[in-house]
Amino acid sequence: MTTAQTAPESTPGTVAVPGESGPPWPTKIVVLLREGLLPWQELNVTAFLAGAVAAAIPELIGRPYEDADGTRYLAMIRQPVLVMTGSSGVLATARERAVQRGLPTSVFTADLFATGGDAENRAAVRAVAAADHDLVGIALHGPKNAVDKVVKGARMHP
Repeated sequence: MTTAQTAPESTPGTVAVPGESGPPWPTKIVVLLREGLLPWQELNVTAFLAGAVAAAIPELIGRPYEDADGTRYLAMIRQPVLVMTGSSGVLATARERAVQRGLPTSVFTADLFATGGDAENRAAVRAVAAADHDLVGIALHGPKNAVDKVVKGARMHP
């Protein structure tokens, strides 16, 4: 997001902050999961992939939270993360389209379920050519229309 976007209008109980855009979002974040994962796998993959998008695009992160008692909480991603599902073919095509369009993309392969940490994860991804990855999830961020074209064929997670 750029700083040139307008701030959201205030609604009851909220305060518009200059320089922070709100709905409608000009960009989209999508986590695309392969059909048939176990529930714990879906949650784990979604968390890892959303974290990758947030780490790569710092302007997606809002400001820290604070409750009425003054307790502080971590900042979160400022816009919704859509979770979608598709077949392994849909994931492979989406990964290829995202890379071709130069969109920030993260991947989670089936091999990562058996690794023990970041270094092992990166080694497992590096060991396999892109077209041969056994993708269980990808995440991407970009302009709405571009992201919609990339994930064409996927459906919203139930």
